[in-house]
Amino acid sequence: MPWIVWLLAAAALGAAEFFTMTLVFGLLAGAAMVAAVVAGVGVGALGQFVALGAAAAAGLVVVRPVALKHMAQTPLTRDGSDALLGERAEVVQEVTATRGLIKLAGEEWSARALDETAVIPVGALVEVMEIEGATAVVYPRELLP
Repeated sequence: MPWIVWLLAAAALGAAEFFTMTLVFGLLAGAAMVAAVVAGVGVGALGQFVALGAAAAAGLVVVRPVALKHMAQTPLTRDGSDALLGERAEVVQEVTATRGLIKLAGEEWSARALDETAVIPVGALVEVMEIEGATAVVYPRELLP
């Protein structure tokens, strides 16, 4: 019967982890599951608490730092308009500081020049420096360092 208490404790700790997202309550819930298994095998109360403490310590000392390190890393892939930054494009309609048209990733995009004095002719290659709404801000590739 004590294993049911440990399962209820694990469920409560799991729910607390769901709301806090701290990676602490979830590891404690896992430790409570270990204690439930130990209780289910028939080990006494002292053994259950030792198993709980060992599993909690292992989780908090070993697993949590590794998990936090992986969560802090930036994703390797860019998506949405961020994926277009740095891409090459071809000018389809002359690009000025206020208007223009480029072919980017197989699609036509409205564009404007990053340099307000630049006029980029048709056929020139440009690099996308930023995306503002549905407009690509571009710079001529031959002028890049």
